[in-house]
Amino acid sequence: MENLENNVNVMPRIGDKAPAFEAVTTQGKISFPSDFKGKWVILFSHPADFTPVCTSEFMTFGKMAAEYEALNCQLIGLSIDGLYSHIAWLRTIKEKIEYKGMKDIEIKFPLIEDVSMKVAKAYGMVQPGESETQAVRAVFFIDPKGTIRTIIYYPLSLGRNFDEIKRILIGLQTADNFKVALPADWRPGDDVIVPTAGSCGTAKDRMEDKSGELTCYDWFFCTKKLSKEEVEKKLGK
Repeated sequence: MENLENNVNVMPRIGDKAPAFEAVTTQGKISFPSDFKGKWVILFSHPADFTPVCTSEFMTFGKMAAEYEALNCQLIGLSIDGLYSHIAWLRTIKEKIEYKGMKDIEIKFPLIEDVSMKVAKAYGMVQPGESETQAVRAVFFIDPKGTIRTIIYYPLSLGRNFDEIKRILIGLQTADNFKVALPADWRPGDDVIVPTAGSCGTAKDRMEDKSGELTCYDWFFCTKKLSKEEVEKKLGK
């Protein structure tokens, strides 16, 4: 709370506890992160209501909302705009905008009013080199214990990759559920990386594995199979 009270620009880091705050949203007041204990949260900022890139993003998040809900993940948006602006913009999206086959999109997840910029500054979403009056496109992945697990920042001019945002969430849950690491471009069903020799026997043990479970490219780089079905059974945890 000290950062919020002193209005200091901070950039929380991966592994930090998510800064706590209370806010008014389009879905009522929230206390964060306590109201969402036990859930994954994607907290994301956008520069402004009634702007085209943000509209395309909110429509995409709205279309995918059920997919995130199935992954036990709460979406929460934020911009440095007032509540009535938020409400009018979301109504316009639902009633007037048709884009890439998306129409009649109703945004049911909370959109935070942050005219004071307190929350945006607590999360390092305001970056003066880009804009002093708008939040950049930040995405914070916060786990059920309230810990920040991944952070992505996009500039004002570039819309987010929503396929990657969902892939990250699935990847974090998979890494936690199976105590593995995930290689470049991993998707459910691909091989996963087993822990290094220091935490899983000796290098010799790994290289001479007879179980047939491991594929070792060298002592430090071994993978094993993990089926898409196994991954999907534990998603949402």
